[in-house]
Amino acid sequence: MPEKYYLGIDQGTTGTAALILNSNLEVISQGYADYKLLYPKPGWVEHNPIDIWNAVLDAVLQACNAANIKPAQLECIGIDHEGETVIAWDNITGEPLYNAIVWQDRRTARYADSLIEQYGETIRQKTGLIADAYFSATKIKWIIDNVEGVKEKIKAKRVYAGNLGTWLIWKMTHGKVYVTDCSTASRTMLFNINTCEWDEDILGILDIDKDILPEICDSSMIYGSTDPIDFLGADVPISGLAVDQQAALFGQECFAPGSIKCTYGTGCFMLMNTGNIPVYSNNGLLTTVAWRINGEMAFALDGGVYATGATTQWLRDKLNIISNASQTEQMAVDAKDNGGVYFVPAFTGLAAPHWDSYARGTIVGITGGTTREQIVRAALESTAYQVKDVLDVMNLNANIPINKIRVDGGAVANSFLMQFQADLLDISIDVPVVKNTTALGSAFLGALGIEDITSLNDISHHLRLDKTYTPNMNDDERNTLLYYWHKAVERSKNWIED
Repeated sequence: MPEKYYLGIDQGTTGTAALILNSNLEVISQGYADYKLLYPKPGWVEHNPIDIWNAVLDAVLQACNAANIKPAQLECIGIDHEGETVIAWDNITGEPLYNAIVWQDRRTARYADSLIEQYGETIRQKTGLIADAYFSATKIKWIIDNVEGVKEKIKAKRVYAGNLGTWLIWKMTHGKVYVTDCSTASRTMLFNINTCEWDEDILGILDIDKDILPEICDSSMIYGSTDPIDFLGADVPISGLAVDQQAALFGQECFAPGSIKCTYGTGCFMLMNTGNIPVYSNNGLLTTVAWRINGEMAFALDGGVYATGATTQWLRDKLNIISNASQTEQMAVDAKDNGGVYFVPAFTGLAAPHWDSYARGTIVGITGGTTREQIVRAALESTAYQVKDVLDVMNLNANIPINKIRVDGGAVANSFLMQFQADLLDISIDVPVVKNTTALGSAFLGALGIEDITSLNDISHHLRLDKTYTPNMNDDERNTLLYYWHKAVERSKNWIED
Protein backbone atom coordinates (compact mmCIF):
# COMPACT_ATOMS: atom_id res chain seq x y z
CA MET A 1 0.00 0.00 0.00
CA PRO A 2 1.23 3.53 -0.69
CA GLU A 3 2.48 5.54 2.26
CA LYS A 4 0.04 7.95 3.90
CA TYR A 5 0.95 11.30 5.43
CA TYR A 6 -0.86 13.12 8.23
CA LEU A 7 -0.10 16.75 9.11
CA GLY A 8 -0.34 18.26 12.57
CA ILE A 9 -0.08 22.06 12.90
CA ASP A 10 0.73 23.54 16.29
CA GLN A 11 0.06 27.29 16.23
CA GLY A 12 1.75 28.46 19.42
CA THR A 13 2.36 31.74 21.19
CA THR A 14 5.77 32.45 19.66
CA GLY A 15 5.81 30.24 16.58
CA THR A 16 4.15 27.55 14.48
CA ALA A 17 5.36 23.96 14.32
CA ALA A 18 4.30 21.39 11.72
CA LEU A 19 4.75 17.61 12.08
CA ILE A 20 4.16 15.00 9.41
CA LEU A 21 3.35 11.42 10.44
CA ASN A 22 3.52 8.34 8.24
CA SER A 23 1.09 5.44 8.00
CA ASN A 24 2.48 4.02 11.26
CA LEU A 25 1.81 7.34 13.01
CA GLU A 26 5.55 7.96 13.32
CA VAL A 27 6.99 11.47 12.96
CA ILE A 28 9.01 11.67 9.74
CA SER A 29 9.55 15.42 9.38
CA GLN A 30 8.87 18.78 10.93
CA GLY A 31 9.02 22.50 10.22
CA TYR A 32 9.01 25.61 12.37
CA ALA A 33 8.57 29.36 11.85
CA ASP A 34 8.42 31.98 14.57
CA TYR A 35 6.76 35.37 14.93
CA LYS A 36 6.96 38.24 17.37
CA LEU A 37 4.81 39.08 20.32
CA LEU A 38 3.86 42.75 20.34
CA TYR A 39 3.65 44.83 23.53
CA PRO A 40 1.95 48.14 22.62
CA LYS A 41 1.31 49.09 26.28
CA PRO A 42 2.20 47.62 29.70
CA GLY A 43 0.09 44.50 30.21
CA TRP A 44 -1.01 44.40 26.55
CA VAL A 45 0.12 41.49 24.36
CA GLU A 46 -0.75 41.12 20.66
CA HIS A 47 0.07 39.28 17.43
CA ASN A 48 0.04 40.50 13.87
CA PRO A 49 -2.36 37.87 12.41
CA ILE A 50 -0.72 38.01 8.98
CA ASP A 51 2.60 37.02 10.56
CA ILE A 52 0.89 33.92 11.96
CA TRP A 53 -0.67 32.99 8.63
CA ASN A 54 2.66 33.31 6.85
CA ALA A 55 4.38 31.26 9.56
CA VAL A 56 1.83 28.46 9.15
CA LEU A 57 2.47 28.26 5.41
CA ASP A 58 6.23 28.42 5.97
CA ALA A 59 6.27 25.66 8.63
CA VAL A 60 4.06 23.34 6.57
CA LEU A 61 6.20 23.81 3.48
CA GLN A 62 9.36 23.10 5.49
CA ALA A 63 7.85 19.87 6.83
CA CYS A 64 6.71 18.77 3.36
CA ASN A 65 10.11 19.50 1.86
CA ALA A 66 11.83 17.57 4.66
CA ALA A 67 9.54 14.59 3.99
CA ASN A 68 10.14 14.97 0.24
CA ILE A 69 6.42 15.22 -0.49
CA LYS A 70 4.09 17.85 -1.89
CA PRO A 71 1.31 19.37 0.23
CA ALA A 72 -1.26 17.75 -2.06
CA GLN A 73 -0.04 14.31 -0.86
CA LEU A 74 -1.26 14.97 2.68
CA GLU A 75 -4.23 12.84 3.75
CA CYS A 76 -5.53 15.39 6.24
CA ILE A 77 -4.69 18.28 8.54
CA GLY A 78 -5.19 18.58 12.28
CA ILE A 79 -4.74 21.98 13.91
CA ASP A 80 -4.11 23.02 17.48
CA HIS A 81 -3.74 26.61 18.58
CA GLU A 82 -2.83 28.79 21.54
CA GLY A 83 -6.30 28.75 23.01
CA GLU A 84 -7.74 31.96 24.38
CA THR A 85 -6.06 34.34 21.92
CA VAL A 86 -8.74 35.95 19.77
CA ILE A 87 -9.05 37.81 16.47
CA ALA A 88 -11.90 39.71 14.81
CA TRP A 89 -11.98 40.16 11.04
CA ASP A 90 -14.11 41.44 8.19
CA ASN A 91 -15.80 38.35 6.77
CA ILE A 92 -16.02 39.89 3.30
CA THR A 93 -12.51 41.26 2.81
CA GLY A 94 -10.76 38.91 5.23
CA GLU A 95 -8.90 41.85 6.75
CA PRO A 96 -8.24 41.71 10.51
CA LEU A 97 -10.08 44.51 12.32
CA TYR A 98 -7.39 44.63 14.99
CA ASN A 99 -4.33 42.64 16.00
CA ALA A 100 -4.96 39.29 17.66
CA ILE A 101 -5.18 39.83 21.43
CA VAL A 102 -3.05 37.17 23.11
CA TRP A 103 -4.08 35.00 26.06
CA GLN A 104 -1.45 36.73 28.23
CA ASP A 105 -3.03 40.16 27.69
CA ARG A 106 -4.35 41.88 30.84
CA ARG A 107 -6.05 45.01 29.45
CA THR A 108 -9.48 43.77 30.51
CA ALA A 109 -8.51 42.80 34.07
CA ARG A 110 -10.62 45.48 35.77
CA TYR A 111 -13.65 44.57 33.67
CA ALA A 112 -13.15 40.91 34.58
CA ASP A 113 -13.09 41.90 38.25
CA SER A 114 -16.50 43.53 37.85
CA LEU A 115 -17.83 40.34 36.27
CA ILE A 116 -16.59 38.31 39.24
CA GLU A 117 -18.41 40.59 41.66
CA GLN A 118 -21.74 40.38 39.83
CA TYR A 119 -21.72 37.10 37.91
CA GLY A 120 -18.69 35.10 39.09
CA GLU A 121 -20.48 32.00 40.31
CA THR A 122 -22.91 31.98 37.36
CA ILE A 123 -19.98 32.11 34.93
CA ARG A 124 -18.13 29.35 36.81
CA GLN A 125 -21.11 27.00 36.88
CA LYS A 126 -21.95 27.54 33.24
CA THR A 127 -18.44 27.65 31.73
CA GLY A 128 -16.19 25.98 34.32
CA LEU A 129 -13.97 29.07 34.25
CA ILE A 130 -13.09 31.88 36.60
CA ALA A 131 -14.05 35.24 35.10
CA ASP A 132 -10.66 36.57 34.02
CA ALA A 133 -8.96 38.62 31.31
CA TYR A 134 -7.17 35.40 30.30
CA PHE A 135 -10.19 34.17 28.36
CA SER A 136 -11.52 35.27 24.97
CA ALA A 137 -14.83 36.84 26.03
CA THR A 138 -13.49 40.04 27.55
CA LYS A 139 -11.05 40.44 24.65
CA ILE A 140 -13.91 40.21 22.13
CA LYS A 141 -15.87 42.78 24.12
CA TRP A 142 -12.85 45.10 24.20
CA ILE A 143 -12.53 44.93 20.41
CA ILE A 144 -16.25 45.66 19.98
CA ASP A 145 -16.17 48.59 22.39
CA ASN A 146 -12.83 50.14 21.44
CA VAL A 147 -12.00 49.51 17.78
CA GLU A 148 -13.51 52.09 15.48
CA GLY A 149 -16.14 50.82 13.07
CA VAL A 150 -16.57 47.35 14.58
CA LYS A 151 -20.07 47.95 15.98
CA GLU A 152 -21.24 49.23 12.61
CA LYS A 153 -19.74 46.22 10.83
CA ILE A 154 -21.49 43.89 13.29
CA LYS A 155 -24.81 45.49 12.42
CA ALA A 156 -23.97 44.91 8.75
CA LYS A 157 -23.18 41.19 9.52
CA ARG A 158 -19.57 41.66 8.39
CA VAL A 159 -17.73 40.63 11.57
CA TYR A 160 -16.42 37.23 12.63
CA ALA A 161 -14.63 36.82 15.96
CA GLY A 162 -12.87 33.59 16.80
CA ASN A 163 -9.81 31.93 18.21
CA LEU A 164 -6.83 31.42 15.94
CA GLY A 165 -7.70 27.86 14.94
CA THR A 166 -11.03 29.16 13.66
CA TRP A 167 -9.30 31.93 11.73
CA LEU A 168 -6.73 29.56 10.19
CA ILE A 169 -9.46 27.19 8.95
CA TRP A 170 -11.39 30.13 7.51
CA LYS A 171 -8.21 31.31 5.73
CA MET A 172 -7.29 27.83 4.48
CA THR A 173 -10.75 27.24 3.02
CA HIS A 174 -10.94 30.65 1.31
CA GLY A 175 -13.63 31.80 3.72
CA LYS A 176 -15.94 28.83 3.15
CA VAL A 177 -15.75 27.25 6.63
CA TYR A 178 -16.36 29.08 9.90
CA VAL A 179 -16.17 26.62 12.80
CA THR A 180 -14.68 25.96 16.20
CA ASP A 181 -14.55 22.86 18.35
CA CYS A 182 -15.80 22.27 21.89
CA SER A 183 -12.35 22.42 23.49
CA THR A 184 -11.73 25.83 21.92
CA ALA A 185 -15.21 27.11 22.71
CA SER A 186 -14.67 26.13 26.35
CA ARG A 187 -11.78 28.64 26.54
CA THR A 188 -13.86 31.64 25.51
CA MET A 189 -15.94 32.02 28.73
CA LEU A 190 -18.99 32.11 26.43
CA PHE A 191 -19.58 28.33 26.10
CA ASN A 192 -21.95 26.45 28.39
CA ILE A 193 -20.21 23.15 29.13
CA ASN A 194 -23.54 21.62 30.27
CA THR A 195 -25.55 22.40 27.13
CA CYS A 196 -22.60 22.43 24.67
CA GLU A 197 -23.84 25.72 23.18
CA TRP A 198 -22.96 29.40 23.28
CA ASP A 199 -24.60 30.66 26.45
CA GLU A 200 -27.30 33.25 25.79
CA ASP A 201 -27.16 34.67 29.34
CA ILE A 202 -23.42 35.35 29.27
CA LEU A 203 -23.61 36.74 25.75
CA GLY A 204 -26.27 39.11 27.06
CA ILE A 205 -24.16 40.14 30.06
CA LEU A 206 -21.24 41.02 27.79
CA ASP A 207 -23.44 42.37 24.97
CA ILE A 208 -21.85 40.11 22.36
CA ASP A 209 -23.91 39.16 19.28
CA LYS A 210 -23.95 35.36 18.85
CA ASP A 211 -23.98 35.81 15.06
CA ILE A 212 -20.30 36.83 15.10
CA LEU A 213 -19.29 33.50 16.68
CA PRO A 214 -18.50 30.27 14.78
CA GLU A 215 -20.42 27.01 14.63
CA ILE A 216 -19.41 24.60 17.43
CA CYS A 217 -18.30 21.16 16.21
CA ASP A 218 -16.57 18.00 17.40
CA SER A 219 -12.79 18.07 17.82
CA SER A 220 -12.36 15.37 15.18
CA MET A 221 -14.40 15.45 11.98
CA ILE A 222 -14.09 16.78 8.43
CA TYR A 223 -14.81 20.50 8.58
CA GLY A 224 -13.95 21.18 4.95
CA SER A 225 -10.95 21.17 2.62
CA THR A 226 -8.17 23.62 1.95
CA ASP A 227 -8.50 25.79 -1.13
CA PRO A 228 -5.50 25.43 -3.46
CA ILE A 229 -5.61 29.19 -4.06
CA ASP A 230 -4.75 29.83 -0.42
CA PHE A 231 -3.01 26.71 0.84
CA LEU A 232 0.11 25.78 -1.12
CA GLY A 233 -1.80 24.57 -4.18
CA ALA A 234 -3.36 21.68 -2.24
CA ASP A 235 -6.89 20.41 -1.62
CA VAL A 236 -6.62 18.60 1.73
CA PRO A 237 -9.32 17.73 4.29
CA ILE A 238 -9.10 19.61 7.60
CA SER A 239 -10.29 17.09 10.15
CA GLY A 240 -8.94 17.90 13.63
CA LEU A 241 -9.13 21.00 15.82
CA ALA A 242 -8.29 21.56 19.48
CA VAL A 243 -6.69 23.94 21.93
CA ASP A 244 -2.96 23.25 22.20
CA GLN A 245 -3.08 21.90 25.76
CA GLN A 246 -5.96 19.56 25.00
CA ALA A 247 -4.13 18.40 21.88
CA ALA A 248 -1.10 17.63 24.05
CA LEU A 249 -3.32 15.64 26.44
CA PHE A 250 -4.51 13.68 23.41
CA GLY A 251 -0.99 13.27 22.01
CA GLN A 252 0.25 12.01 25.39
CA GLU A 253 -2.48 9.33 25.20
CA CYS A 254 -4.08 10.54 28.43
CA PHE A 255 -7.37 8.92 27.54
CA ALA A 256 -8.13 7.40 30.96
CA PRO A 257 -9.65 9.47 33.78
CA GLY A 258 -6.93 10.48 36.24
CA SER A 259 -4.12 10.62 33.67
CA ILE A 260 -2.11 13.87 33.68
CA LYS A 261 0.18 15.73 31.32
CA CYS A 262 2.13 18.96 31.77
CA THR A 263 3.31 21.01 28.80
CA TYR A 264 6.30 23.36 29.15
CA GLY A 265 6.08 26.15 26.60
CA THR A 266 5.81 29.93 26.82
CA GLY A 267 3.61 29.14 29.81
CA CYS A 268 3.13 25.82 31.55
CA PHE A 269 -0.15 23.92 31.54
CA MET A 270 -1.21 20.85 33.50
CA LEU A 271 -4.36 18.96 32.52
CA MET A 272 -5.98 15.94 34.14
CA ASN A 273 -8.52 13.88 32.22
CA THR A 274 -11.67 13.61 34.37
CA GLY A 275 -13.72 11.53 31.94
CA ASN A 276 -17.23 12.38 30.76
CA ILE A 277 -18.21 14.37 33.86
CA PRO A 278 -17.02 17.93 34.54
CA VAL A 279 -15.24 18.17 37.90
CA TYR A 280 -15.40 21.58 39.58
CA SER A 281 -12.56 22.86 41.73
CA ASN A 282 -12.73 25.18 44.72
CA ASN A 283 -8.96 25.57 44.75
CA GLY A 284 -8.25 27.73 41.71
CA LEU A 285 -8.30 25.11 38.94
CA LEU A 286 -10.45 25.42 35.83
CA THR A 287 -12.99 22.95 34.49
CA THR A 288 -12.58 22.63 30.75
CA VAL A 289 -13.49 20.46 27.77
CA ALA A 290 -10.72 18.09 26.76
CA TRP A 291 -12.37 17.15 23.44
CA ARG A 292 -15.64 16.03 21.90
CA ILE A 293 -15.52 13.01 19.57
CA ASN A 294 -18.61 11.50 17.94
CA GLY A 295 -20.70 13.79 20.12
CA GLU A 296 -19.21 12.44 23.38
CA MET A 297 -17.53 14.94 25.69
CA ALA A 298 -14.37 14.39 27.70
CA PHE A 299 -13.49 16.92 30.40
CA ALA A 300 -10.34 17.98 32.19
CA LEU A 301 -9.13 19.89 35.21
CA ASP A 302 -6.77 22.63 34.09
CA GLY A 303 -4.03 24.49 35.92
CA GLY A 304 -2.19 27.06 33.83
CA VAL A 305 0.95 29.09 34.54
CA TYR A 306 1.52 32.23 32.48
CA ALA A 307 5.32 32.51 32.36
CA THR A 308 7.78 29.62 32.22
CA GLY A 309 9.56 29.53 28.87
CA ALA A 310 8.75 33.25 28.67
CA THR A 311 11.07 33.71 31.65
CA THR A 312 14.01 32.25 29.74
CA GLN A 313 13.13 34.42 26.75
CA TRP A 314 13.18 37.46 29.03
CA LEU A 315 16.65 36.57 30.29
CA ARG A 316 17.80 36.28 26.68
CA ASP A 317 15.99 39.16 24.97
CA LYS A 318 15.76 41.81 27.69
CA LEU A 319 18.69 41.20 30.06
CA ASN A 320 21.14 39.51 27.66
CA ILE A 321 22.18 37.18 30.48
CA ILE A 322 22.06 34.28 28.04
CA SER A 323 22.26 34.08 24.26
CA ASN A 324 20.15 30.91 23.92
CA ALA A 325 17.98 28.71 26.14
CA SER A 326 20.31 25.73 25.88
CA GLN A 327 22.87 27.53 28.05
CA THR A 328 20.62 27.56 31.09
CA GLU A 329 21.08 23.90 32.04
CA GLN A 330 24.85 24.09 32.51
CA MET A 331 24.61 27.52 34.16
CA ALA A 332 22.13 26.17 36.70
CA VAL A 333 24.43 23.23 37.46
CA ASP A 334 27.44 25.55 37.76
CA ALA A 335 25.56 27.70 40.28
CA LYS A 336 25.43 24.68 42.64
CA ASP A 337 22.46 26.28 44.47
CA ASN A 338 20.19 29.28 44.04
CA GLY A 339 22.04 31.33 46.64
CA GLY A 340 18.77 32.17 48.35
CA VAL A 341 17.43 33.85 45.19
CA TYR A 342 13.78 33.33 44.19
CA PHE A 343 12.36 34.57 40.89
CA VAL A 344 8.57 35.02 40.58
CA PRO A 345 7.94 35.65 36.84
CA ALA A 346 4.57 37.37 37.22
CA PHE A 347 5.14 39.52 34.13
CA THR A 348 1.40 39.68 33.41
CA GLY A 349 0.09 38.47 36.77
CA LEU A 350 -0.29 35.03 38.30
CA ALA A 351 -2.64 32.33 37.01
CA ALA A 352 -3.65 29.10 38.82
CA PRO A 353 -3.99 28.74 41.71
CA HIS A 354 -3.53 32.41 42.67
CA TRP A 355 -5.46 34.28 39.93
CA ASP A 356 -3.91 37.67 40.68
CA SER A 357 -3.94 39.95 37.63
CA TYR A 358 -2.11 42.63 39.61
CA ALA A 359 0.94 40.62 40.67
CA ARG A 360 4.18 41.54 38.91
CA GLY A 361 7.57 39.94 38.42
CA THR A 362 9.81 39.83 41.47
CA ILE A 363 13.35 38.65 42.20
CA VAL A 364 14.09 38.45 45.92
CA GLY A 365 17.06 37.35 48.01
CA ILE A 366 19.70 39.13 45.93
CA THR A 367 22.94 39.96 47.75
CA GLY A 368 26.24 41.43 46.68
CA GLY A 369 27.45 37.89 46.06
CA THR A 370 24.59 36.83 43.76
CA THR A 371 25.89 35.53 40.42
CA ARG A 372 24.48 35.47 36.93
CA GLU A 373 24.29 31.67 37.19
CA GLN A 374 22.17 31.87 40.34
CA ILE A 375 19.71 34.25 38.61
CA VAL A 376 19.41 31.76 35.75
CA ARG A 377 18.97 28.87 38.16
CA ALA A 378 16.28 30.77 40.07
CA ALA A 379 14.48 31.43 36.77
CA LEU A 380 14.46 27.72 35.91
CA GLU A 381 13.43 26.76 39.43
CA SER A 382 10.47 29.18 39.20
CA THR A 383 8.92 26.94 36.56
CA ALA A 384 9.13 23.89 38.81
CA TYR A 385 7.73 25.77 41.80
CA GLN A 386 4.72 26.98 39.82
CA VAL A 387 4.00 23.48 38.52
CA LYS A 388 4.26 22.16 42.09
CA ASP A 389 1.64 24.70 43.23
CA VAL A 390 -0.73 23.53 40.49
CA LEU A 391 -0.20 19.82 41.21
CA ASP A 392 -0.84 20.39 44.91
CA VAL A 393 -4.30 21.82 44.25
CA MET A 394 -4.97 19.16 41.61
CA ASN A 395 -4.24 16.55 44.27
CA LEU A 396 -6.98 18.10 46.40
CA ASN A 397 -9.50 17.50 43.60
CA ALA A 398 -8.31 14.07 42.45
CA ASN A 399 -10.06 10.90 43.53
CA ILE A 400 -6.94 8.78 43.00
CA PRO A 401 -3.31 9.23 44.10
CA ILE A 402 -1.11 11.01 41.54
CA ASN A 403 2.17 9.12 41.28
CA LYS A 404 3.33 10.03 37.78
CA ILE A 405 2.87 12.73 35.15
CA ARG A 406 3.77 12.90 31.46
CA VAL A 407 5.55 16.02 30.26
CA ASP A 408 6.25 17.62 26.89
CA GLY A 409 7.36 20.90 25.32
CA GLY A 410 10.68 22.52 24.63
CA ALA A 411 11.89 22.81 28.23
CA VAL A 412 11.76 19.06 28.88
CA ALA A 413 15.13 18.87 27.11
CA ASN A 414 16.60 20.62 30.16
CA SER A 415 17.74 17.79 32.44
CA PHE A 416 18.37 20.10 35.40
CA LEU A 417 14.82 21.44 35.26
CA MET A 418 13.24 18.01 34.87
CA GLN A 419 15.20 16.51 37.77
CA PHE A 420 14.42 19.51 39.98
CA GLN A 421 10.76 19.16 38.96
CA ALA A 422 10.67 15.49 39.94
CA ASP A 423 12.38 16.36 43.23
CA LEU A 424 9.85 19.08 44.08
CA LEU A 425 6.81 17.02 43.05
CA ASP A 426 8.19 13.88 44.73
CA ILE A 427 6.81 11.75 41.88
CA SER A 428 8.19 10.32 38.63
CA ILE A 429 8.15 12.29 35.38
CA ASP A 430 7.92 10.60 31.96
CA VAL A 431 9.46 12.39 28.97
CA PRO A 432 8.37 11.09 25.54
CA VAL A 433 10.58 10.74 22.48
CA VAL A 434 8.36 13.18 20.56
CA LYS A 435 8.52 16.39 22.57
CA ASN A 436 5.90 18.33 20.56
CA THR A 437 2.89 16.29 21.60
CA THR A 438 0.60 19.24 20.80
CA ALA A 439 1.22 18.88 17.05
CA LEU A 440 1.24 15.10 17.49
CA GLY A 441 -2.18 15.21 19.14
CA SER A 442 -3.62 17.43 16.42
CA ALA A 443 -2.31 15.00 13.76
CA PHE A 444 -3.95 12.12 15.66
CA LEU A 445 -7.25 14.04 15.77
CA GLY A 446 -6.99 14.69 12.04
CA ALA A 447 -6.40 11.01 11.22
CA LEU A 448 -9.31 10.07 13.48
CA GLY A 449 -11.48 12.65 11.71
CA ILE A 450 -11.02 10.99 8.30
CA GLU A 451 -11.44 7.56 9.95
CA ASP A 452 -7.97 6.30 9.09
CA ILE A 453 -7.92 5.83 12.86
CA THR A 454 -11.19 4.29 14.00
CA SER A 455 -10.88 4.50 17.80
CA LEU A 456 -8.65 5.70 20.61
CA ASN A 457 -7.38 2.11 20.92
CA ASP A 458 -5.68 2.58 17.54
CA ILE A 459 -3.61 5.41 19.03
CA SER A 460 -2.82 3.88 22.42
CA HIS A 461 0.66 2.45 22.91
CA HIS A 462 2.25 4.61 20.19
CA LEU A 463 3.87 6.80 22.82
CA ARG A 464 7.54 5.98 23.34
CA LEU A 465 9.43 7.25 26.38
CA ASP A 466 12.79 8.94 26.11
CA LYS A 467 13.52 9.21 29.83
CA THR A 468 11.98 8.92 33.28
CA TYR A 469 13.10 11.21 36.12
CA THR A 470 12.64 9.95 39.68
CA PRO A 471 12.74 12.14 42.82
CA ASN A 472 15.96 12.39 44.81
CA MET A 473 15.40 15.14 47.41
CA ASN A 474 14.70 14.83 51.12
CA ASP A 475 11.59 16.33 52.69
CA ASP A 476 13.46 18.95 54.73
CA GLU A 477 15.19 20.44 51.68
CA ARG A 478 11.96 20.38 49.65
CA ASN A 479 9.93 22.03 52.39
CA THR A 480 12.54 24.73 52.95
CA LEU A 481 12.69 25.62 49.26
CA LEU A 482 8.90 25.75 49.04
CA TYR A 483 8.62 27.89 52.17
CA TYR A 484 10.81 30.62 50.68
CA TRP A 485 9.17 30.29 47.26
CA HIS A 486 5.73 30.97 48.74
CA LYS A 487 7.17 33.85 50.74
CA ALA A 488 8.47 35.33 47.47
CA VAL A 489 5.10 34.81 45.75
CA GLU A 490 3.38 36.81 48.49
CA ARG A 491 5.82 39.66 47.84
CA SER A 492 4.74 39.77 44.17
CA LYS A 493 0.98 39.89 44.72
CA ASN A 494 -1.24 42.96 44.29
CA TRP A 495 1.65 45.10 43.07
CA ILE A 496 -0.39 47.07 40.54
CA GLU A 497 -2.93 49.35 42.22
CA ASP A 498 -4.16 51.41 39.26
